[in-house]
Amino acid sequence: MTNAKSAQQPWAPSRQQDIRLLTGTAQFIDDIDPPGTLHLAMVRSPLAHAIIKGIRTDEALRMPGVHAVLTGEELVRYAGAQPVVWEHIPNQQPVTARAMAVDRVRYVGRIVAAVAAETRALAEDAAELVEVDYEPLDVVSTVEQALAPGAPLLHPEWGTNVFGSQHYTTGDPAAAWDEAEVKVRGTLRVGRQFGAPLETRGCVATWDRHSDELELWISAQSPNRVREFIGQVFNKPLHSIRVRVPALGGGFGTKADFYGEEVITCLMAWLTGRPVKYIEDRLESFVASAHAREQILDMELGADRDGRIRCLRGRVTAALGGEIGSTGMGPAWLGAIMMPGPYKIPNISVEIRGVVTNRSPYGAYRGWGQPKGNFAMERMMDKLAVELGLDPAEIRRRNFVASDQFPHFNGMLPTYDSGRYAECLDLCLAEIEARGWRQQVAAARDGDVAKGIGLAFYVESTAAGPSRGMNALGLDQSGFDEEWVRMDSTGRVTVYTGHTDMGQGIETALADVVVAELGLRSRSDVTVTWGDTATCPYTGYGTGGSRAGALAGAAVKQAAGALRRKILQVAADLLEADPSDLVLADGRVTVRGNPTTGCTLAEVGFAAYRQVVRLKEGTDPTLEGRAVFDPPAQAYSYGCAAALVEVDRATGRVRVLQYLMSHDCGTVLNPMIVEGQLRGGSMQAIAGALYERIVYDDNGQILTTTFMDYAVPTALEIPPIDLVHMETPSPVIPGGMKGVGEAGVIPGGAAIASAVDDALGRDRTFVTELPITAEHVFWMAESRH
Repeated sequence: MTNAKSAQQPWAPSRQQDIRLLTGTAQFIDDIDPPGTLHLAMVRSPLAHAIIKGIRTDEALRMPGVHAVLTGEELVRYAGAQPVVWEHIPNQQPVTARAMAVDRVRYVGRIVAAVAAETRALAEDAAELVEVDYEPLDVVSTVEQALAPGAPLLHPEWGTNVFGSQHYTTGDPAAAWDEAEVKVRGTLRVGRQFGAPLETRGCVATWDRHSDELELWISAQSPNRVREFIGQVFNKPLHSIRVRVPALGGGFGTKADFYGEEVITCLMAWLTGRPVKYIEDRLESFVASAHAREQILDMELGADRDGRIRCLRGRVTAALGGEIGSTGMGPAWLGAIMMPGPYKIPNISVEIRGVVTNRSPYGAYRGWGQPKGNFAMERMMDKLAVELGLDPAEIRRRNFVASDQFPHFNGMLPTYDSGRYAECLDLCLAEIEARGWRQQVAAARDGDVAKGIGLAFYVESTAAGPSRGMNALGLDQSGFDEEWVRMDSTGRVTVYTGHTDMGQGIETALADVVVAELGLRSRSDVTVTWGDTATCPYTGYGTGGSRAGALAGAAVKQAAGALRRKILQVAADLLEADPSDLVLADGRVTVRGNPTTGCTLAEVGFAAYRQVVRLKEGTDPTLEGRAVFDPPAQAYSYGCAAALVEVDRATGRVRVLQYLMSHDCGTVLNPMIVEGQLRGGSMQAIAGALYERIVYDDNGQILTTTFMDYAVPTALEIPPIDLVHMETPSPVIPGGMKGVGEAGVIPGGAAIASAVDDALGRDRTFVTELPITAEHVFWMAESRH
C-alpha cells in the first residue's frame, strides 16, 4: 500500500537502466576483455592460522602459458600497505594491511600467491602447483576464545586480541541504574553474514609502461575512492590513474570495501605488460568478500514504573576477522551510536570493542551496523514491555522523541533532524488492524501452528557526511558531492555524477530531479553519466551510507537550478524579454501570460552553442551548471516494520506470512525506487532473521561455502511486503530528501523475533539470537509444556 505521492513530478513507471538490463546489452565487469588479456588465479591458505615458512613457484612458472607468479615477499617491493579508511577509534591498534600474506596467514582463504596465465583454467591449474610450507598455529575461532586468558595472539605485537574500543557516556548512567524502578537485562547475538551479490567482484587492469598510465575497470561502488586507494598503495599520482565502473550486478556494501585482489591485478599488469583480469568465483566469494553482522550485545535498560526509560547500558563486541578490513570496526561503531533509536534516554553508557578472530575480514553490508544495534534495542524494549505488562507499541510510544523536540541529540553522537515517530507508529498499527492480523493470531492461539505479530521501530542514518564531521572523527575522507548538469545544442541534458548505479536506480532518481527542475518533457531527455574518474566529478564518500538520493539529489537540484537560470537568460535574449517573465515547462520557454510566444529548449541550445551572435553582449555561451553540496548535518529516516509469522510447534519452523513497513524518508523523489529499496532491504532482513549464516568450526574452517549451505532465501520464502509512506522533509537537505537504501534491512530481525515471541507467548519466550533456527524455536516451544 502507498498513501503518498511524489513531491517531484513527473516520474515514469520504469527506470533509466532497465532497458539495458532486460535486453542484455548492459556491460558487466566480465564483459571487459581487452586484447591480450591475462587471467589471474589466487592461491589461498587452507589453514586459519599459520606461519609461512616458504613458497615454491618453480613448477607453476614452467607451465606453458603462465606469465607470472607473485608472492607476498615480492609484492611488498612494489606495493605499500592498504589503508584502513575507518581508522577512527582513538585507541585502536596499528595496522599494516597487505594485499597478500607475507609471513603469516590469519584466516582460511588468505591470498598467499597469485598466478597470471593465458586463461583462467590454466591459471588455476598452475596455482595448484604452487607449494606453500605452513607451520600451523593455534586458532581462535570465536570471540570467547580470543578473549580467554592465555589465548593465542593473532597479532603478537599488539599483546592482545582486542583491536580497539571506545566508550560513550551521557548523563550519569550508574546512578540512574541504581535508582531505576524496573531493570531488564539481556545478551543478544547476531550471526555472521555477507552481501552475496549476484555478480561477484572483479577487475581488469591495463598499465601502460611507456606512459605509466593505469586504467582499472572494477566492480566497485566508489570509483574516486578506488583511484585514491590505488594511488596511495603504489605511491602513484592520481592524474595517471583512471578508474572505470561498468554495470554492477549488486553491491550491498560488499563492493564498497577495498580488497587485495585489485592491488594484485594492477601489479600483475605492470609486471607482465599485458592487461590482467581477475573475476572472483563463487567459492572464493565466501572467504574473500567482506563478512559482516557478527556481534555480541550485552544490554541493560532501567526504567520507571510508568515505562519511561531512565538509562541504557551496553557493550557491543564485534567479531572481526584475522586481518582488519578497510572499514575497520566502523560498522560496529555505527550500530552502537544509533542504538538509542527513536527514544529519549537521558543516561547512556555504551562500550564498543572489536575482537580479532581467525575468520575472514569484517566489512560493509547493507545497514552497516545498524541492524544489530536496532535488534538489541528493540528486543530490550519488548522485554521491558513484558516486565511492565504493557503493549509493545505503548512502551515505544511513551519513550518517543516528540515531533516538536527536533533537532534531537540521541545521547551518543547523532543529532536527528526531523521526525513524526508516533504518527508513523500509528500508520503501522492501523495497517495491522486493517489486515485482520490480530484475528488470525487469536484463531491460531491454541493450534499446533501458532501465529504471532511483532513490530520494531528504527531510525536510519542517511546522507553520510558532512565532511567536517567525518574529518573530526579522524577520517581522511570527505562527505561532499559535486555534480555537473549540461545541456547540449539539441536541448538534451546530461548529468555527470561520481555516484555509481548498482541497481538502486540512481540514474533514474537524478534524471527525475533534472526533469522537475528544468521542466523537461520526460526523463528520456536526460542522460546520467557515471562510473569514470576521467569524465565524472569527484564525490567524497562515494555511493554508500544511503547518501546518493539525498546528497547527489540536492547537488543535482542546485546544479540544474544554475543551468535553469542560464537557459532563461539565453531565452530572454532570443525572445527579447526579461528572464523573470519567462516560464520553463514541457521542453519550452514561453512568455508568462502569452504561451504562444516562446522557443524550444533545442532552439535555446542551438543559440547558446552555434549562433552566439543572437545573444546579447555579456551573455555567456554554453549551458551548464555545477554545484558542490556538503551537508551541514546528516538526515535521519525512520519507520516501523511489522511481521505476521506462523510457528510450527512440532518442528520449530518459522514462516513469515505477511510483512509491512510504515516509513518516512523525507521528500520522495520516485515512489517506485523507494518501494524497490524498501522491499529489497526487507528481503535481506528476512534472510538474516531466519536463513543466512556463515558458520565456522573450532579450527577456523568455514563450513558454509555454497548456496546449499548458506541459505539465501528464494521468492518462495519471501511474503507479500506492503508499504505506507509519510513525507517529513529534512531541514538540512535542499529538497528535503532523506536516504532510504538501508531502511528496509534495519528493523526486520527485531520485528520477526518479536513475532516469534508473540506466537509462543511473550511471558515465557524471548528470542535472543539471529538467525532464528528451527532447533531453538522447537526447544522454546517445548519449554511451554
